[in-house]
Amino acid sequence: MSHEPPASPDDEQPTGDAHTPDPGRPEPHHSHRRTRPHRPWAATLPGAWGALLLACLSFTPSLLPRGGVLQGVITGILAAIGYALGLIGAWIWRAFADRGPRRPRRWSWPAYFVAGFVLVGVAFGLGQYWQHRIRELLGVTEYSVPQAVATPFIALVLFCAVILAARGIRRVYRWVARLLHRFIGPQAAKAVGGILVAVGTFLLLSGLLVDGLVSAANQAFSLRDTETKPGVSRPTTALRSGGPGSLVPWDSLGREGRSFAGTGPTAADITALTTRPAKEPVRAYAGLKTAPDTESRAARAVADLRRAGGFDRTNLLVVTTTGSGWVDPASVDSFEYLTGGDSATVALQYSYLPSWLSYLVDQSKAREAGRELFDAVYDEWSNLPPDDRPKLYVAGESLGSFGGETAFSGEYDLSNRTSGTLFAGPPNFNTLFRRFSDDRDAGSPEVQPVYKDGRTVRFADDASTDIPPSEAPWDDTRVLYLMHASDPIVWWGPHLMYREPDWIGQRPGEDVLESMFWVPFVTFWQVTADLPFATGVPAGHGHTYKGEYVDGWNAILRPPDVTEAELARLREIVTQEG
Repeated sequence: MSHEPPASPDDEQPTGDAHTPDPGRPEPHHSHRRTRPHRPWAATLPGAWGALLLACLSFTPSLLPRGGVLQGVITGILAAIGYALGLIGAWIWRAFADRGPRRPRRWSWPAYFVAGFVLVGVAFGLGQYWQHRIRELLGVTEYSVPQAVATPFIALVLFCAVILAARGIRRVYRWVARLLHRFIGPQAAKAVGGILVAVGTFLLLSGLLVDGLVSAANQAFSLRDTETKPGVSRPTTALRSGGPGSLVPWDSLGREGRSFAGTGPTAADITALTTRPAKEPVRAYAGLKTAPDTESRAARAVADLRRAGGFDRTNLLVVTTTGSGWVDPASVDSFEYLTGGDSATVALQYSYLPSWLSYLVDQSKAREAGRELFDAVYDEWSNLPPDDRPKLYVAGESLGSFGGETAFSGEYDLSNRTSGTLFAGPPNFNTLFRRFSDDRDAGSPEVQPVYKDGRTVRFADDASTDIPPSEAPWDDTRVLYLMHASDPIVWWGPHLMYREPDWIGQRPGEDVLESMFWVPFVTFWQVTADLPFATGVPAGHGHTYKGEYVDGWNAILRPPDVTEAELARLREIVTQEG
């Protein structure tokens, strides 16, 4: 009677007879024996079960609604990862059992396909329900039935493409190992071959593909930077960069710089809202073509700010831009309306790339720009007589908040060197944001943290209401982070692959589905897929901050004569802005 252990699905392979050695003679050593022809479309049962499991889990909810095409991409990627995990699991199982792979039993594949049909159908149905709930929470009405139907087909095509690519890399590895075996031993050939192929693949992806694509994108967007947005014209006032007497040529400002300098509320616009006399706001800016490096651009921007009388205003705002030099008009316009135009704003461009791409590849440039600009402004500001200095404020959105933070070492530095700070949608890798959130007071959730009893730094989704802790004093410098619970940029990070974050395990925000749960690998890819669409949802959700700036600046500036009616009207104005 055989004492061989029963077969397990983890052991099985689709085809091929197991090699049976002759017990009467030692088996000759073959370093690269192939017992059956290689078939690139063949699948192993353990890998197939892993692919099925992660494919079903890919339909679980994340932060933002997903269309059918995006869902298909996520499902295909996760199915490929699940296939790899299934293979690894089977390999570990066989290592402990001390035996090789076996053929699947006759009923294994039919059972798999029946289970797969049922499980995918249930997961797809639940996924559609969850997506409907998320669209309701965020006020999204767009939905495409054809895209939803196409989801499994898109997933299958992408899954096959990834698996074939991986098997192509494996074939290259085996070829390299055989080649090296002519000169060195079999084990050394395998090890060196694996290292060479791994390094070569990394260099190919990071060098040729990533760097090449970034370089091509940079060149393409540099051409776009020469354009001027419709409706934007050169300012006729000397209070703007690019205008009469400016030290910064209009053509050097870049596309977003020209939009910043050539638009914004006038004194008449501000008076129309407040019915009080107002001043014409000052705006200074330096583009990439203004000067050859960040330090020189910062110096030129500050020189133009000084020329326009920016240091003579009561309120001075330093903004770190996002991506291609964009300054959110909702933030700056709110600041100018609430200060009655008695304000000056300065910013500079550090990249041609759009915000989502700069978020991935231009973090160092954002850090340098934020530090150099604030230091240049602060150096000029600190040399003024104390009684003649304007109130100094700092602002930034998304990657701009990351750059804006780098000029400061912590809470006391922000408090001592500014009169107030407003950061919106801070990326999860922001140094100070992470410190304030990770060191939050016990009992406060990650979506609404309380740091040091809110004495300086506070967080809000909606600043129109009391900002926790509402009962604690907030008398001096105010630092406010605006962050939506559904903003993937705030929550995304590599840690999502292997660790459940507090914001999922705790009570979710008002616009996040309560049934969202964390799954290793799965949640990371879902939130990653949310990133490019973070600004494609209605205001007040995702990475779209509009009316929140009105209430955020109102909380920081504390203007004594602004009424609730004016705030409501201002929210309407900035929400309608592009």
